[in-house]
Amino acid sequence: MKTLASQNGEIQLAPITEKDAKPLFSIVDSNRGIFRKWLPWVDETKSVEDIEKFVRSTIKQAKEGIGLVFAIRYQGVVVGVISFNHVHKNDRKATIGYWLNPACQGKGIMTEACRLLISYGFDALHLNRVEIGCAVENTKSCAIPERLGFTKEGVIRDSEWLYDHFVDHNFYGLLKRDWQNV
Repeated sequence: MKTLASQNGEIQLAPITEKDAKPLFSIVDSNRGIFRKWLPWVDETKSVEDIEKFVRSTIKQAKEGIGLVFAIRYQGVVVGVISFNHVHKNDRKATIGYWLNPACQGKGIMTEACRLLISYGFDALHLNRVEIGCAVENTKSCAIPERLGFTKEGVIRDSEWLYDHFVDHNFYGLLKRDWQNV
């Protein structure tokens, strides 16, 4: 896997490594209340070692060709994660997942990160379809696929268990033939 970069170089997607664990844990640890609202793994992430374990598992997934995880860097600083959580080779499709330091939201970082990953998926991985699922009430997250030209294909009721309740997800899809690198 190679590092992907925006045209101006401010945003980079670098294959995640154990060196990223400490800054990523710092972001998670200082934003637990915000992240916990939408991410089911926050309570299980208690130490840098937990992030290192996650990184090792993602490296294994990349070797198997079933997932790709990148650290998002903004102006050289690690600010979040973006991934193809599930790569289905036979069906030539993948599902994107992402999270970003709240202090960096509203700058177009995640939209550009998604744009880079989608282009990589269609061009280098020869995907035909990219999918994104977002909690219906997570309007910031839902705005990203909408901004990038995804089609909202429906709502999956009780799609995810978040600690003490289910949340519905908007389900978005984008086909290679429809990708115009918005």
